[in-house]
Amino acid sequence: MLEKMERLCSKAEYCSSDIRRKVLKALEGDEAAASRILKTLCKECFVDDARYAGAFVREKSALTGWGPLKIKMALRAKGIDGPVVDEALGEAFSEAAEDKLERLLQAKCRSLQGDPSIKLKLLRYGLGRGYTYEQVAPVVEGLL
Repeated sequence: MLEKMERLCSKAEYCSSDIRRKVLKALEGDEAAASRILKTLCKECFVDDARYAGAFVREKSALTGWGPLKIKMALRAKGIDGPVVDEALGEAFSEAAEDKLERLLQAKCRSLQGDPSIKLKLLRYGLGRGYTYEQVAPVVEGLL
């Protein structure tokens, strides 16, 4: 099982909770064996929650346009510790994230031309993407 998990982890990033779940399923709930395997994988740097969080933040912010709030909730749901999440978010969110938000809202604005409730829909769209009201509102005002 350890070798199988090593091969899996060498192909893609996984967090410790994902690997724990996979190992528990494969070993039919043997908690002790799963803990040993996970501990070995972490010690040999096959699994690293900080590295996973960084990759997750970069992917979700750059490719899917998620904001910091949505990313933070997704990582916390995976069991990643708060300080690790905050560090990963701090490294990735900068001017590029603000530009991404503006491009997303511009595209949404074009699709809503002529809609009487365009401002509300743009605000809701930006908030749903995981950005704060303080980030979304000025961009919406600038578009209208």
